[in-house]
Amino acid sequence: MKKYLSIMLCMLAFSAFGQQQTNERARWFVDSRYGMFIHWGLYSAAEGYWKGEKIRNDNDYSEWILYRNQIGKDEYLTLLDRFDWDEIDPEEWVLLAKRSGMKYITLTAKHHDGFALWDSKVSDYNLSRYTKRDIVGELAAACRKHGIRMGLYYSHWVDWEHPYGWNHEREINPLAPADYDRYWQEKVIPQIRELLTNYGEISMLWFDMWLHHSNTIVTREQLLQLKSLIRELQPNCLVNSRLGLSVEEDPDVDFKTLGDNQLGSQKEDFPWQSPGTVAHSWGYHSSETAWKSTTILLKSLIGNVSLNGNFMLNIGPRANGDVPYEIEQRLLEIGEWLNINGEAIYGAEAFDLDKNLHDWGKITAKRDGNTTRLYLHVYNWSLNKHLPLTGITSAPSKVYLLADKQRQPLTFTHEGPFTDILLPAMQPDKYVSVVVAEYDGTPEIVQNLAAISTEGGYSLTYENSVGDKTLKAERKGRGGTVPVHIDVKTTQRLKWKIYVDRAGEKTIDVSYTYQGTATGGMISCLAPTKLTHNIAPTGKTVGEPNSNWVVDRYLSHRIGTVNFPAAGIYELEFEIAPPKDSTVGFQWIWVK
Repeated sequence: MKKYLSIMLCMLAFSAFGQQQTNERARWFVDSRYGMFIHWGLYSAAEGYWKGEKIRNDNDYSEWILYRNQIGKDEYLTLLDRFDWDEIDPEEWVLLAKRSGMKYITLTAKHHDGFALWDSKVSDYNLSRYTKRDIVGELAAACRKHGIRMGLYYSHWVDWEHPYGWNHEREINPLAPADYDRYWQEKVIPQIRELLTNYGEISMLWFDMWLHHSNTIVTREQLLQLKSLIRELQPNCLVNSRLGLSVEEDPDVDFKTLGDNQLGSQKEDFPWQSPGTVAHSWGYHSSETAWKSTTILLKSLIGNVSLNGNFMLNIGPRANGDVPYEIEQRLLEIGEWLNINGEAIYGAEAFDLDKNLHDWGKITAKRDGNTTRLYLHVYNWSLNKHLPLTGITSAPSKVYLLADKQRQPLTFTHEGPFTDILLPAMQPDKYVSVVVAEYDGTPEIVQNLAAISTEGGYSLTYENSVGDKTLKAERKGRGGTVPVHIDVKTTQRLKWKIYVDRAGEKTIDVSYTYQGTATGGMISCLAPTKLTHNIAPTGKTVGEPNSNWVVDRYLSHRIGTVNFPAAGIYELEFEIAPPKDSTVGFQWIWVK
């Protein structure tokens, strides 16, 4: 048993808290975690169609209809006649955000169409000239009234209205940099000055240049001029990386914006955010069908927070101001969840265990004085009523359900880096239930363990192996009928570390594909017990019926049993030795 303890002690570490690259301006942002995006403009009245023709692009981003369907500027303005100005009340959007648990709002003050939603003295191409309405001003007042932070989206790179703004047709009809600078100085700079001068505190300016400036007509000098103006007028206003400057390039950029609907894949120490939609289009589209469920959206929020990220969820109101029922319903359902479980989101951070360690869900964390709380977001409420928590050597002082106002303790056992929590028969939430594990001080953790699954086994993959990884994992292919694997052409040794909670025997299975005919290949378990398996051809299978879709078959093979004489951490080492001049596609090892 001593050798297992020594392995464990060598792996101990304290969990680190805090996003170290967060400046004071962005502290409210990382505490808020959840916000509302509003795409609303002239395009909202088109509803994805122009003169009976659907928008000319399969991505169905309805806010691009001016460009996609080649609409003239004057004709585009006729969309104003479709708005119901007596019904439109931006305060309703703010109230929806508040009921939904969102802490900030970002409105498309000027999208790529160049049309301003405020009373701009810089350009006549603005809402107030035609309707006497100033939606930016009305929304700002409503945000102040209800305690919601106000952000503004401004399309600085692309502008389809200004004669010298960037239009992607400039790729075939080039624009001189000097002319583009005229647009920049005549419209961008003075309009940003208006927005930061006339509407009180603006907490965020959200830019939308999805390429680095080096790949656009915009110069670094122009971007620095714009950022300098923002810092001069409102020093606390946040600026995102879609300004065109990355957070790595310029530490004065406050947060990184991922791609549209791109969720986080790794923990970051700087603030970051995913902009997401409830369906697909950002602006309202009458033919929308791809609605994401409340569960999917909620897991998107939780997953981002578990990696130190934010989630900004979009609404696309109609031309009368109404928010589509499918969007409102999902936002309010998430709001109900946050009313009970918001403690696990607001002000919460990542915890230093691998993001994919547990098959039951995600972990967020929070420190309060000398108490650390881990919020275990349980996506899959185990039928055996056990929640296995791997990797933490500190014993929790208390475990309870976040939905339980009485915080009645749950029964648990703890030994080594493993905590087994006994769950009640009924999960408290229909979407995601949260179990809280409280610790005195900062919990000690063990890195690089493969976790015990809710099924009671260990799934050992190339991804969760320890040591240097010299091979590149092949992603899923052919619609997922070819699984994630590594192609092994020469002998490879792989290692994993697992914690075994009780002594006894466990079976070892290995899944692979082999399409060769040569013999002599072996898959061997070298430690803690020696076992061998002769590699055999696995053949082909039909991935999709009636589609001429034939793929390599991956088969599971039982290679033996291993006796674990005592509870503890064990190192498992395997060797994959393909037959000469052959390739083996290794998928996983299953220990149970």
